[in-house]
Amino acid sequence: MFNNKTILITGGTGSFGKKYVKVLLERYSPKKIIIYSRDELKQFEMQQDFNDDCMRYFIGDVRDLERLEQTMKGVDFVIHAAALKQVPAAEYNPMECIKTNIHGAENVTKAAINNNVEKVIALSTDKAASPINLYGATKLASDKLFVAANNMTGGHPTKFSVVRYGNVVGSRGSVVPFFKKLIKEGSNHLPITHEDMTRFWITLQQGVDFVLTNFERMHGGEIFVPKIPSVRITDLAKSIAPELPQKVVGIRPGEKLHEVMCPRDDSHLTIEFEDHYVLRPSILFQGGNNDFMTNALGDKGQPVDMGFEYNSGTNEHFLTVNELKEYDKLAEL
Repeated sequence: MFNNKTILITGGTGSFGKKYVKVLLERYSPKKIIIYSRDELKQFEMQQDFNDDCMRYFIGDVRDLERLEQTMKGVDFVIHAAALKQVPAAEYNPMECIKTNIHGAENVTKAAINNNVEKVIALSTDKAASPINLYGATKLASDKLFVAANNMTGGHPTKFSVVRYGNVVGSRGSVVPFFKKLIKEGSNHLPITHEDMTRFWITLQQGVDFVLTNFERMHGGEIFVPKIPSVRITDLAKSIAPELPQKVVGIRPGEKLHEVMCPRDDSHLTIEFEDHYVLRPSILFQGGNNDFMTNALGDKGQPVDMGFEYNSGTNEHFLTVNELKEYDKLAEL
């Protein structure tokens, strides 16, 4: 579906954007791929690896509606990956996080509608489900904006959906590169926030494939959640450096012990498919019946039991230390 199409990725110089571009170029023949981000150095560095004729690099910030509208002219599909993501940084700089993650999300929806973009998928996070930190709260607000945007198209064809998943193995700023940096520097221990802490775990390739497929699955208004394994932070440290002792340093500002992707309070909206869940919108769409039991590919789902919660601490599938080592290898491909 991406052949001879124009795709724009906000925040496209990040880990996700680079992998997404790589996959698009390998599997499809896009007309244009537009990288929209605010860091000229990262764009310059990315151009060294991705300089195909279809590539375009636009300097701009999602806070700038006028620039976004100019950039989205002729665009068919948008992946909104731009965000301020660091939990402690958001706690200390709340308004900056709000400007990018909420106001920026609103600008993306407006620009997409005004330019008759066909489909938009916004990347979310497990921290947006029952949030306790500002980053999660801004991403929940962003999710709500993208879902509600389906009611604000005013006759324009644009459809909006959201993809929510957990920690990406090896992505910038995540725990695996941090642990490896400490080991390289000769640290005599690995810092553990809490012995019981768990997280959802997904490779970058899995995340990209999930987003690609959801462009075909989406009706507009869904939040897609993949079925993925959990990890124990102690097992993760053991898989990277089994010989190093672990030192408990305490939970950081705004951190949870376990993450949630489908909250218990949304169980009446949650539909289970073979390899993923869908959270239906809580609002009614004009001209729609909010029946998301069958997706656009014809796959049929089933409602989950009332009170169901998809929680990293009670997940049925936990990765072993050996499996974590394999995931680490996949992250380097």
